[in-house]
Amino acid sequence: MRHFRILAALGMLGAATAANAGVSSTWTLASDYDFRGITQSAQDPAIQGSIDYAANSGWYVGAWGSNVDFGPGVGVDLEVDVYTGFSGQSEGGLGYDVGLVYYTYPDESDYNYFEAYGSISKDWFKGKLWYSNDFGGKSTSGSTPAFYAEANGAFPLPKNFTLQAHAGYSFGDYWSNSNSEYFDYSLGVGYTAGNFSLGLKWVDGSDLKSSDGTPGDVFSSESRVVFTVATTFPWSNN
Repeated sequence: MRHFRILAALGMLGAATAANAGVSSTWTLASDYDFRGITQSAQDPAIQGSIDYAANSGWYVGAWGSNVDFGPGVGVDLEVDVYTGFSGQSEGGLGYDVGLVYYTYPDESDYNYFEAYGSISKDWFKGKLWYSNDFGGKSTSGSTPAFYAEANGAFPLPKNFTLQAHAGYSFGDYWSNSNSEYFDYSLGVGYTAGNFSLGLKWVDGSDLKSSDGTPGDVFSSESRVVFTVATTFPWSNN
């Protein structure tokens, strides 16, 4: 239960600082930790939390954590990501965001790796490109660059509902070396109820052709339904 203690510590830190200007903390309960169509929790529920600081200049920094399950024989139960970046918007309403993420696994540092990203957005649309020069860290053999391109849409609906769509493609040496470049997508709805955001989506990454022999639901990319409940502190008084 060590990972739950670390997540709880992150939560207490977020609660203690969220009252400060520019600081927020988001907590999510998910039926599955979905990462680009692939489960990171063996299709079991995940508790996820973050603490973030955003300056008026557009600079931001934060940390995010979740329980994970990489299967028997792999002593990894927790993921903690740290990130920083800069975002803004032009006078014409074109949004942009560039930054860097460091994915860490306190139980096994060989899985740690960096990933850079950049995105543009306009109205309901957001496009984003990710790049890592060593995807998967030392857990893979040799240097393994990887890209991930994604497109996302959020379309407002009546009664606090939102239609949400996502499509992504994973490519680069990490995937092509095993002939496993793949496409993933999701389609779902979001609903805002007071200070809580609920989401229900259909996820499919089954285009992935994997032959690693992982057992059961570990790293499964099969189609499935994912449900999430999230809230961000400090709560709005509106």
